[in-house]
Amino acid sequence: MALLDTPATSGTVSDRARYDRATAHLDAPLAVVDLAAFDANAADLVRRAGGKPIRVASKSVRCRALLERVLGMDGFAGLMSFTLAESLWLVESGLTDVLLAYPSADRAAFGRLTADPELARQVSVVVDDVAQLDLIDAARGGSATVRVCLELDTSLRLLGGRLRVGARRSPLRTPEQLGRFAELVNARRGFEVVGLMAYEGHVAGVGDAVPGRPVRSAAVRLMQAKARAELAVRRAEVVRRVREVAELEFVNGGGTGSVESTVAERAVTEVAAGSGLFVPRLFDNYRAFHGRPAALFAQPVVRRPGVGVVTVLGGGYPASGPAGADRSPVPYLPAGLRYDPQEGAGEVQTPLLGSAADDLLIGDRVWFRHAKAGELCERFERLHLIEGDAVTATVPTYRGEGHTFL
Repeated sequence: MALLDTPATSGTVSDRARYDRATAHLDAPLAVVDLAAFDANAADLVRRAGGKPIRVASKSVRCRALLERVLGMDGFAGLMSFTLAESLWLVESGLTDVLLAYPSADRAAFGRLTADPELARQVSVVVDDVAQLDLIDAARGGSATVRVCLELDTSLRLLGGRLRVGARRSPLRTPEQLGRFAELVNARRGFEVVGLMAYEGHVAGVGDAVPGRPVRSAAVRLMQAKARAELAVRRAEVVRRVREVAELEFVNGGGTGSVESTVAERAVTEVAAGSGLFVPRLFDNYRAFHGRPAALFAQPVVRRPGVGVVTVLGGGYPASGPAGADRSPVPYLPAGLRYDPQEGAGEVQTPLLGSAADDLLIGDRVWFRHAKAGELCERFERLHLIEGDAVTATVPTYRGEGHTFL
């Protein structure tokens, strides 16, 4: 059965009743975060990290109030941002220790960063190419030293390098390449190497226990075991080489799906995570952990076209990544609803099939889970925070504060 026709892992009847009661005074579409689930997920991430600090990936949250909430918990320290403009805004909002995990070409923002020594002290930027250093220098608005984080390519190379598994990110792969680049950066006026990061997305972002796919799941586990073993050796060698020329303040690695294996490496000083706070649909299929869905959105029933079908307003909020059914949100509550394979999740209307449809009336709501985490917040200006069966606060998303960074 295709993913398009398969309902998500079901929540409970009591969860649906709580969410309906808590938001009865609000009109859908709306988005919520269940704080009990959010806090439980945060505690589980800390448990899995085994004492190493967790740097929070802001792209997976995109709500300043929730970033502040999790950073106030023991076990979390620092942010991993996704654009330079966002990084500066977070620091100017009072947050500290921000690692920009993706190279930037934002000349105006680099002008601001280099003109303000305090911003420059709080933001570290990923660099993996001399041309990026040239761009920063050309954009300089002042003489503040830029804190540089080097990125290691984590991809697994098989068959003599002819087969690659993993994201296409940094061109820097070997200890020799990283060491030489660190020397080049530190020799250049206005730059200082302070960190190293390596995101093993093929381990952290790929589920290893997909229901109904035993052969694929077994293949993923074999690939990930080989990838973890290879990367642990190479990362340790890279860290040793870079430390010969730079005082590394941090060595960052991992993601929600690889916390345990990443923190087991002595060379790693901190792990990144963010999706594990909301636990979107793509994080259901892991053997190592099972989180609680914390972020949901509701769409109202607006039509009843016939027996076993209702239509809700909109809901076509696809996630980034390779196009496919697994990038669509999935109907979650009430259990037993699925998309019409001929229509899927629509821009302005979404038909839903299943026996549960016959119990839904015009104005009732269907609760969905997004495929990924923070991207949901690009669709909503606010999140309603639920405790028990009541909304206890409503907070703006990045979009609600007037920012759509990416």
